[in-house]
Amino acid sequence: MTRTIAIANQKGGVGKTTTAINLAASLAAAEMKTLLIDCDPQANATSGLGFRRDPRRRSLYHLFTEHDPIEKLVQRTELEGLDVVPSDKNLVGAVMEMVNEEHREYLLKKALDQGPQSYSFVLIDCPPALDLLTLNALVAAQSILIPIQCEYFALEGVSELLDTLIRIRRNLNPSLAIEGILLTMFDDRTNLSNQVAQDLRDFFGAQVFKTLIPRNVRLAEAPSHGKPILLYDIKSRGAESYLQLAKEVINHDKNGTG
Repeated sequence: MTRTIAIANQKGGVGKTTTAINLAASLAAAEMKTLLIDCDPQANATSGLGFRRDPRRRSLYHLFTEHDPIEKLVQRTELEGLDVVPSDKNLVGAVMEMVNEEHREYLLKKALDQGPQSYSFVLIDCPPALDLLTLNALVAAQSILIPIQCEYFALEGVSELLDTLIRIRRNLNPSLAIEGILLTMFDDRTNLSNQVAQDLRDFFGAQVFKTLIPRNVRLAEAPSHGKPILLYDIKSRGAESYLQLAKEVINHDKNGTG
């Protein structure tokens, strides 16, 4: 059965797209066929996997506005076992075009339910806002993975997201679970990073992944080369961390604790 995980945080700059790209790549490297859906009009996950802007390419915009089936939009990436549904800037317009559509929050879920069932994982990279795109992702997903930067206002941002999660469970997707909270941009040399990590573990307990994603230059460089970290520098600390995270996610799935 396919596991569909939305990667979301209403706060920007927390490593959300970096996590979407590199967790997807690491799952594929573990021989779990994976589809990454770029649900962000900035299209950073699309470009981060090596796809340049191309106005002729069908994208997620065409799913929302013309009801294209998923399989018509899927692009194969350089990494075997990893496919992507690309985004582009037109996705901003899709939000406007969907406003008057009936059951507009369920469009992505419907497309996934009717789409190919050959994927072990579907990851959805959400925009840093609670709009119709994010709602579609959270309705389509079975669980949400929340990246949190190890900084002073981390807890404040996640409390807003948890309020959103409660509302979505109440109104749109009662079975939406927390896959886990991922601590990103961790710098073990600073007291602040260590203190924030401890505070989040104290507050959320086992919901926080054991894996910490470090501040890592190679990880930051990889998207500008259109590659996941596994193809850019597999020996880096960033690559090691995302491979470890993939193992945790796979074990969540096996143990039914997602």
